[in-house]
Amino acid sequence: MKNWSFKKWNTVLGWVIFTIALITYGSTMEHYLSFWDCGEYISSAVKLEVTHAPGAALFQIVGAV
Repeated sequence: MKNWSFKKWNTVLGWVIFTIALITYGSTMEHYLSFWDCGEYISSAVKLEVTHAPGAALFQIVGAV
């Protein structure tokens, strides 16, 4: 019986912490659905500078065209 009680509290506490983290993330994220470093990517595409490694080169070449 004690093990089920611990498991129940562990699950409830996990969901409470997840909800708090989700609310905090949702209230602080950008409002225009931009999940990248848009300013950095735009400036690197214009000037053809180096940014983050994975996928950035293709994005810069396409952005410069």
